[in-house]
Amino acid sequence: MTRLPPRIAFSFGRVWAMLLRYLYILKSSWPRTLELLYWPTLQVLVWGFMSQFFAQNSSYVARAFGVLLGAVMLWDLMFRSQLGLSISFLEEMWSRNLGHLFATPLRAYEWVISLLAMSAIRVAIGLVPAALLAIPLYHYSIFAMGLPLVAFAAVLMTTGWAIGLAICGLILRHGIGAESLAWTVIFSLSPISCVYYPVTILPHWLQPLAWSLPQTYVFEGMRAELFNHVFRVDYFLIALALDAVFMATGIGIFFISFRDARRRGALIQMGE
Repeated sequence: MTRLPPRIAFSFGRVWAMLLRYLYILKSSWPRTLELLYWPTLQVLVWGFMSQFFAQNSSYVARAFGVLLGAVMLWDLMFRSQLGLSISFLEEMWSRNLGHLFATPLRAYEWVISLLAMSAIRVAIGLVPAALLAIPLYHYSIFAMGLPLVAFAAVLMTTGWAIGLAICGLILRHGIGAESLAWTVIFSLSPISCVYYPVTILPHWLQPLAWSLPQTYVFEGMRAELFNHVFRVDYFLIALALDAVFMATGIGIFFISFRDARRRGALIQMGE
């Protein structure tokens, strides 16, 4: 009779070891670090100067200056949280390292925790310099939102993680050929996320789909905060509930796909 190996307890040391691995990869490659800084800063520059132009030529858009720039930064936070998780995952696939990782006592959920932590680090590296740059350039500070900013950021980062885990699960299921999902899926959601305009702009038949996304409540709540100085608690609570559904779905897709890939022996075969 074959004896099953004993269950191994959770190890913070293994999580820390994986996080250090990703930090060393990031540190050893300046193009990776530059890429983290490049896109958020570029978007702040482009949209910031565009917003300044509108501010000087329209009394309405003059009120919306901070809304547009804040929306850019918050959308990029969500995108970076998803991409940061997906890139760390893909680096293991590109180097054909998945089989080696899981020949060790590393547990799948410990790996996921390290991916989430690395995603948060990538977001901070990318967005904090861009947000600070906006202060001297445009005299706008997203940090002026205070605690609502923390709430918005938490919802968007969790949404990005949920989408990222689902994408990683699909890549595990379909192989490296599906890696383009890491860049395309989240951008396909931007038109119905109502980042730069209210939900009422959308056709009536599309509005229910927009309201089914947690990020839509964040951007509607951001506009309410900046225009009316009101924090919509109802929007925040609905966004949290939807985030829980999204996160459970993303985790489910990832672990089902991971178990399937492990059963098929695909972890060893995946790579460039």
